[in-house]
Amino acid sequence: MGLSDHNVSVSDEVGIAIIKHAFERGITHFDTADFYGPKTNEILVGKALKHLPREKVQLATKFGVESMGPGGPVINGTPAFVRSSLEASLQRLDVDYIDLYYIIKIDTKTPIEDTMEELKQLVKEGKIKYIGISEASPETIRRAHAIHPLTAVQIEWSLWTRDAEEEIIPLCRELGIGIVPYSPPGRGFFAGKAKGDVGSFLGLFPRFQGENLEKNRIL
Repeated sequence: MGLSDHNVSVSDEVGIAIIKHAFERGITHFDTADFYGPKTNEILVGKALKHLPREKVQLATKFGVESMGPGGPVINGTPAFVRSSLEASLQRLDVDYIDLYYIIKIDTKTPIEDTMEELKQLVKEGKIKYIGISEASPETIRRAHAIHPLTAVQIEWSLWTRDAEEEIIPLCRELGIGIVPYSPPGRGFFAGKAKGDVGSFLGLFPRFQGENLEKNRIL
């Protein structure tokens, strides 16, 4: 995400070099989304993949954001949107299949069963190999998993974000679902940002605002 998003995007040349370097160091799971950029990060990852052995890469991308509304992202999990999003991602990434295809957030207006049935069909067609879900409640994870086994749940999990340990982590262990934690270094806070300006994007989160920020720096 950080290569193409939130005022810190890099050139294609630099982005491709970073991805290639990561692969050479043993990193083979690359995670993007149609929302990153938006759209441009998938194109960048697709260009980088041309320099790598496709069969040795686990490519993940996410769908679900239809547009940005005044209250934040508008989420769409309808079967038609699932399919159109997948086809568009395949085209941007310039690949024949995606290893792990995630629901980026839950569409509360569409039953998760409907979303999963379409994803299940895409697995049958060979367009995706595995299904993941992000930012879901334990109940939604169970309902989704009952339609087709989930391979991964993506959730924020770090030294200062431990909510997932109450129900979601035990549930995933029970069901045999892998965990993909995002922001393990606290969105960069534990990697140096605690010492200076956290930036405009992070300033949108309460933990990086005013008194909260100063208390977190002390901790």
